[in-house]
Amino acid sequence: MLTSIKSIRNNPQMLLLLMAFVMPLTFSVWNALLNNFVIDKAQFSGAEIGILQSLREVPGFLSFTAVFVLLVLREQIFALMSLALMSIGVAITGWFPFEIGLYCTTVLMSIGFHYFETVNQSLTLQWLDKKDSAHFMGKQLAVKGFASIFAYSMIWVLMEWLGFSYNIVYMLAGGSGLLICLIIFIVFPKFKETTTQHKHLLMRKRYWLYYALTFFSGARRQIFVVFAAFMMVEKFGYTVGEISLLFLINYVFNLLFAPAIGKWIGQVGERKALIIEYSGLVLLFTGYALVENAVLAAGLYVIDHLFFAMAIAMKTYLQKIADPKELASTAGVSFTINHIAAVVIPALLGIVWLSSPMLVFFIGAGFACCSLLLALNIPFIPKPGNEVVKNHFGWANEPKINPITEVRF
Repeated sequence: MLTSIKSIRNNPQMLLLLMAFVMPLTFSVWNALLNNFVIDKAQFSGAEIGILQSLREVPGFLSFTAVFVLLVLREQIFALMSLALMSIGVAITGWFPFEIGLYCTTVLMSIGFHYFETVNQSLTLQWLDKKDSAHFMGKQLAVKGFASIFAYSMIWVLMEWLGFSYNIVYMLAGGSGLLICLIIFIVFPKFKETTTQHKHLLMRKRYWLYYALTFFSGARRQIFVVFAAFMMVEKFGYTVGEISLLFLINYVFNLLFAPAIGKWIGQVGERKALIIEYSGLVLLFTGYALVENAVLAAGLYVIDHLFFAMAIAMKTYLQKIADPKELASTAGVSFTINHIAAVVIPALLGIVWLSSPMLVFFIGAGFACCSLLLALNIPFIPKPGNEVVKNHFGWANEPKINPITEVRF
């Protein structure tokens, strides 16, 4: 048994999985309660929620500064400190049930969240072999799904059955996350860096397709995160318990299917996976725009969340084309690019929402179309020197492949 415990402690993949558990354990509570909390306690409209979500994305826009922090901190320590900061932000949210207070606690939580996501992506791509990374990322999503299921279940029990206040639930979630971070810091050794990362900013012309996909992913995801959930509360009158159950269903699907999705991406390749994802999202956003039935809207929301698991393909695409020494810097820059649109879109579309919620979702369908066109430029076998198909949209002169060992779309 002692040997088994020691092997777990010395396995960096176990550290990645534990950190993957902590993040949604705290963030899921913040996310699940947000719309009901701001409407019940702060009387937010679509305009205020748009501003709040734009402010939440400002730290994501500044994710490139992570490379400067790495001048003084190891990536592993930085990741844990970021998780702890996020947990503190969640814990104090309930103490500030007014507009400016919510903006401030949201930014604090978001600083920790986005720095963690940046560094965690870098560590994951460094510590994993390319042939195993997609499957492992699927396992990470499954762990996140389990943590989220636990968090949403606790919300249901504590608020619907026991009548706990928003404040107590926020403090329990944030305090639990902070405690687990401390335990991880004490238990796990400091793992050696497999590749010394560049400690300066850089952008490579050969990564342009990854940058473009990242930009539209950020634009599109904000519509899902901000307005799809807000629609459930404002238009269809979902309660805290019903929203928690909806999120619970989402993460049950992640728990069940994410590892298989990751394995499937490793088999069929990034090109096919992303083409399928973006084609489906065009239809889903159109459905959001036209839906009038609360149950059907919930179904669209669950399917939408499942499609996002296929975004693993973007990370493995980067891993296959990037210099290993540039992963930390590229992750920081890509998070910044992801949030260029994310900082602006919630506030602008919050104003559009006041006059036409339908138009907001049609704009989302347009973003998904742009992503689909970009995905057609991904090579069947991405690697350094073959980051983008050489001809227009890859419809001719494709590389010859072995149909037995490789799959192409």
